[in-house]
Amino acid sequence: MATELTPTEVRWLQGAAPVVAYAKENRIPLDVVVQPHDAPGAAPLALGFVDGRCKLVLSMRGNSEAQATLERIDADLLDAALELMAAHELGHCQRYLDGTWRGLPAGFVAREPAALGREDRQAYVQMRSTRREEAFADLVGLAWVQQRHAPLYERLHRWLRNERSRDLIPGAHHDTLAWIELARDGRALAGASVFASAATLWPQGLSRADP
Repeated sequence: MATELTPTEVRWLQGAAPVVAYAKENRIPLDVVVQPHDAPGAAPLALGFVDGRCKLVLSMRGNSEAQATLERIDADLLDAALELMAAHELGHCQRYLDGTWRGLPAGFVAREPAALGREDRQAYVQMRSTRREEAFADLVGLAWVQQRHAPLYERLHRWLRNERSRDLIPGAHHDTLAWIELARDGRALAGASVFASAATLWPQGLSRADP
């Protein structure tokens, strides 16, 4: 039996709809999955990759953060902010499809961590790789806003910066502030596609945050 969608799920889906439509128009293999079970503590919106297809996963049941996230956004920014978050996940999707997930741009060599044991080294490398991917996806989300909602860019840039500053652990998985700062002026993300636009700023952030 199909499970009826909750009002919170419907609101997120409505907000993400333009990004899902964009994926369809551009033949990006993206499926939408609404988790029917409780998922406390999960990211309300996330991206999976299965059998060559991207999965936009909503985990909102029993998850107070799903509604709390909506409540932290000004009403007149809500649709554009939800698009930004969905575009962020589409950025992850494109990296998977390109076969570049956790890869680095040509000519960039990551510095090896010093004075760490084997397990700590592996955890550090994984965290740093995740941080890079989150940064690229944030730039895709901001590029989407610049191309689709330019008059709202400054406010949405500030909202994203504030979100990334909440409970910040410097250098951790979601510390993308170095990249967000590079995109303070939305014109830096003008380009033919949101992915190409993000790719222009991403290496600069790598040099600043991950030398």
